[in-house]
Amino acid sequence: MREPGAAQDVGVGAQIRVSVAGEGALVERIVFTKGPGVRPPAEPQTYEEYIAEGGYEAVRRALAGNPQAVLDAVSASGLRGRGGAGFPTGQKWSFAALESEATKYIVVNGGEDEPGSQKDRVVIEFFPHKVLEGVILAAFAIGAVEAIFYVNSTYGRALTQLQGAIDRATESGFLGEDILGSRYSLTVRIFPASQEYVAGEDSAALEAIEGREPKPRQKPPFPTAVGLYGKPTAVNNVETFAYIPAIIRNGPEWFRGQGTMDNPGTMLFTLPANVSLPGVVELPIGTPLSELIVTYGGGLASGRGIKAVLPGGPSSGFLSAADLDVPMDRQPLMARGSSLGCGVIRIVEEGQCIVEIVNEIAQFFSVESCGQCPACSMETSNMAKIMATVQAGTANPQMLAQIPKLAAFAKGKGFCSLISMPVPPLTTAIERFPDDFAYHLEHHACPADPS
Repeated sequence: MREPGAAQDVGVGAQIRVSVAGEGALVERIVFTKGPGVRPPAEPQTYEEYIAEGGYEAVRRALAGNPQAVLDAVSASGLRGRGGAGFPTGQKWSFAALESEATKYIVVNGGEDEPGSQKDRVVIEFFPHKVLEGVILAAFAIGAVEAIFYVNSTYGRALTQLQGAIDRATESGFLGEDILGSRYSLTVRIFPASQEYVAGEDSAALEAIEGREPKPRQKPPFPTAVGLYGKPTAVNNVETFAYIPAIIRNGPEWFRGQGTMDNPGTMLFTLPANVSLPGVVELPIGTPLSELIVTYGGGLASGRGIKAVLPGGPSSGFLSAADLDVPMDRQPLMARGSSLGCGVIRIVEEGQCIVEIVNEIAQFFSVESCGQCPACSMETSNMAKIMATVQAGTANPQMLAQIPKLAAFAKGKGFCSLISMPVPPLTTAIERFPDDFAYHLEHHACPADPS
């Protein structure tokens, strides 16, 4: 096993695979290739390779027992969903399992429209059997008759690898009728996901699969009770399913051996393009943000200092350079006004202007609001207008004071969480980087370094 720190010695854009999460890690480190002269991408794990490491043994074990044993193991592991909300996986599956309907579904959410995120693509493309085995175990646990992979339609290679894995698993008796001679049957299919941001929301994915516009549903009822085609459905992120086989093989205490008490295990983090080693890395939850950026990302490629970080995507709050010691975990980040999200990191360098970035975020959420909730349309469009005016230098300080008022007015009024997503980045930026805003308002120009 290569030492984690050795990653810093590899040239920018090199393709490397380094195990950083210890024995039994979900994936190996994958740093994306870019530019000429780099090695070709690593090859996806084959069926034979997966079997050699114990693949599908968890399915054999589960089918020889009962669904409740799978539910108990997943609940005891403390695994939380890796799609951003962090809901306990075992609890969600137990809700679906308790429903009396004979027809139930599993939906694997791989829409991955979060700007900058690459983890779901990496897992599907390089480790399709690992995800697929997790899906079979989940389906058995809740009594699902079909599983649908809802995957970003632009992920051509990942979709090809996934279909190949489904075909091979079916040929090998792990899918189809009476799996491994049991009385349990399961079919799996792929549904290409559209590119709208809200299309990645769980209930919007169900709408899309049913042939309608991918817009979120009002809740309750929740999908575990009334989901796909009105039947109980468990919807989880790609990464979430990929942890399940190892949990069943090794036991929940093994999974709890890393991470934190509230949030056990490891997690995939997407390092941005402006670090020396961009890509996806698996680390124990609770790893300090500074370690993630410096040790595993190699620090900023430009050599500049770090001004701010969005640790959980565009809906998380900005952290300043003084906050880089924060553990990458739900509660510590929440205490500093931010969130873990799905682990996509964005780093703002010294010399960049926070106003420019916040305006970009505000415009993004305004455009991506689906329009079915008037309060959301109003809030996101008004915040975008305010930030565009600030960016142009034609606003006044009183306009910035409207942002918390808009957030308070719209809170809880939308069918999904997009209505609240622009609030943390905007409010934390105003609070922690007031000089950038003051410069725009006073000088009608941007303070960013022109270089």
